[in-house]
Amino acid sequence: MKIGELARQAGVSVDTIRFYEQQGLLQAPARTHSKYRDFEPQALQRLNFIRRARELGFSLEEIGELLVLASAEEAGAKDVRDLTAAKLQDVRQRIQKLNRIAESLESLLCLCRGDQMTRAHCPILNAFTAPDEV
Repeated sequence: MKIGELARQAGVSVDTIRFYEQQGLLQAPARTHSKYRDFEPQALQRLNFIRRARELGFSLEEIGELLVLASAEEAGAKDVRDLTAAKLQDVRQRIQKLNRIAESLESLLCLCRGDQMTRAHCPILNAFTAPDEV
């Protein structure tokens, strides 16, 4: 299968496929006599794996680890579970941080009356110069 067809079926760009090849996540395919990439059907499965893992927030490095675990005969599901549990913990920590940011922004918005103030007296701008108050 040519790279354009693979990209269409996987829902990614041709550049993404080339990037995954460069990163070692996707094996470089054989080439035809005219030097076109000729991907095996397994490449589509691997791209779907990578795309879905990316959608769940896994980094390229983590996806590489998952791919190794998926192909290693001696690897158990515990290794995959541990990696996924670590990702979940990371996501929950980022959510907590985003919630703190949202609360700070809400507080700043409550302090600002908008058009009734000049920029020099804007509590939002002033808060940025005094980060301890945000």
